Amino acid sequence: MNQIILVTGPARSGKSEWAENLAIQSQKSVIYVATGVVDKTDPEWVARIAQHQKRRENLDWTTLEVPVNLAATISHASGNHCLLVDSLGTWVANLLEIDDSQWQKAEQELLSCLTRGHSQVIFVGEETGWGVVPAYPLGRTFRDRLGGLIRHLGSLANPVYLVTGGHALNLSQLGVPLSNGEKSLGSK
Repeated sequence: MNQIILVTGPARSGKSEWAENLAIQSQKSVIYVATGVVDKTDPEWVARIAQHQKRRENLDWTTLEVPVNLAATISHASGNHCLLVDSLGTWVANLLEIDDSQWQKAEQELLSCLTRGHSQVIFVGEETGWGVVPAYPLGRTFRDRLGGLIRHLGSLANPVYLVTGGHALNLSQLGVPLSNGEKSLGSK
């Protein structure tokens, strides 16, 4: 039986560390699904990836670089695996140039594979939109796509964690879920 866990929060809050802890607790064979790929021309990006790799260096985990085909990767995993997908923001960024209809298809493929899956899947996803509205269209597209994806995953996941200030809050215990639809109150 599958289990979907969502770990969300702001940048540098400890999301990945908390998700890694949850993967260890699963006592399953862990597959770390990295949505980012190494770009040797970007030393700051290489340093970020190295920081994540260092935390996992003594763990017997398999790492897959999956910048785009996330649904297929999850669909092919067996029930004795725990997949740790880090991160949804990078995955959305990798698909940012596709049009809205292609995005909706990619998002639906991901959500659909989760309802049919057999693995435990832990997603790390950045929270967006807690600040100003981006001044440029691509920034708004990123924020809206990632925010919508996090909301849809949050309706499927249990538990959902918010990690902020180095603390993890179980929103599934503390919060009240909204409907998965995005209609405002009173709309039909």
